Amino acid sequence: MFRRYLPKSLYARVLWIVILPIFLMQAVITYVFFDRHWDLVSANLSANVTGQIALVTRLYEQGADEAARTAINEMALNDLDLSVRFDPGTNIPATDELSIFNVYNSTLARELGESLERPYWFNTRTWPAFVEVRVQLDDGQLIFFAYRDRVFATTGPIFLFWLVGTSILLGWIAIIFLRNQVRSILQLASAAEAFGRGRDAPDFRPSGATEVRKAGYAFIAMRERLKRQLEQRMAMLAGVSHDLRTPLTRIKLALAMQPDTSEVEALREDVLEMERMVEAYLEFARDEAADEAAEPFRLNELIAEIESDARRAGRAVSTESQAGLVVTARRSALKRAIGNLVNNGLRHAESVWVSARPANKHVEIHVDDDGPGIDPEKYEDVFKPFTRLDEARGLSEGGVGLGLTVVRDIARAHGGDATLSPSPHGGLRATIRLPV
Repeated sequence: MFRRYLPKSLYARVLWIVILPIFLMQAVITYVFFDRHWDLVSANLSANVTGQIALVTRLYEQGADEAARTAINEMALNDLDLSVRFDPGTNIPATDELSIFNVYNSTLARELGESLERPYWFNTRTWPAFVEVRVQLDDGQLIFFAYRDRVFATTGPIFLFWLVGTSILLGWIAIIFLRNQVRSILQLASAAEAFGRGRDAPDFRPSGATEVRKAGYAFIAMRERLKRQLEQRMAMLAGVSHDLRTPLTRIKLALAMQPDTSEVEALREDVLEMERMVEAYLEFARDEAADEAAEPFRLNELIAEIESDARRAGRAVSTESQAGLVVTARRSALKRAIGNLVNNGLRHAESVWVSARPANKHVEIHVDDDGPGIDPEKYEDVFKPFTRLDEARGLSEGGVGLGLTVVRDIARAHGGDATLSPSPHGGLRATIRLPV
């Protein structure tokens, strides 16, 4: 139940792990110091002063005349550092004057109650450097002034200052150290995110603790293996497709010399279809192997180019894009992905709409049409390579089933995805979602 209140980032969690024990330790030390040591010292000081006050009070009660009491005043001042004054015919106030910031008022009151047999009153608020104590006698009141540091342990503020100061210093050092450690992890995360979006992140260098460096070198090795596998796959696909051209050319020449019969015409159609497939494979391999860097550009300008291309082909496409919407991607690859979706919609529908809008740190590009659509159960199937539907809407009609596969590959190479859903115009909606 407390998990949702705990910090989520590594930086915040490590701060809790390191700094929280420091402050807990300081809190325990403070409690022990105030509750044990400082309280005991203050109690001893208060007991000493209240005992001296009780002694002077008894001497005053035994004093025979004014001269004897004057001598007592001098001895108290010279030997005990107590200023004593007798105020005849007066009574002590009814309520003590207590400082709200002095936590040892109760300690002084307890010691006075144990040492004195007479009514007393004390003041810890009026005088910053002194504590005033009054004792009621039969013929007046005795007024005592004692130095505050003789009654209480006054080093508490200094102790608190050093305690808070050292806690802040240790916390600041811990924060600086943790930021340096977490920075290397954030750099690794940024490099991994950039690679997932199709960016190479060549400036990444492992740094930080040994474990973080090992993770960084492992990421670099994994990145290189993935790049080699992609290059080998594309090279193999391009090589196979290229090698197929020679036998296809020979077959075409052989069929061209044959008489025009229905069987020969069917074979010629098969050869033409195989040529289209080979060209599609080669185009797919060239696009995948293209070493294009991801750069920021205005999305509405790219959509305007796609609209212009469709217009030159004699088809109209309605577009809507927020001005100034910038994405960082491989421009030609993204243009091909959106173009594939637009061409697919134009092949099976009367009207196509292209729109782009920001959505929660992402950009969503919608391609809608008013065609027959497809069965929602087959939304994921059509993204698989070489999938061709035989229904009223054959998404790969005239192709080899790589159109939507290319769209999803391009979207995921940029850290996004491509999905299908019913269109509000009655047909199919294809959505490319990219991070910004």
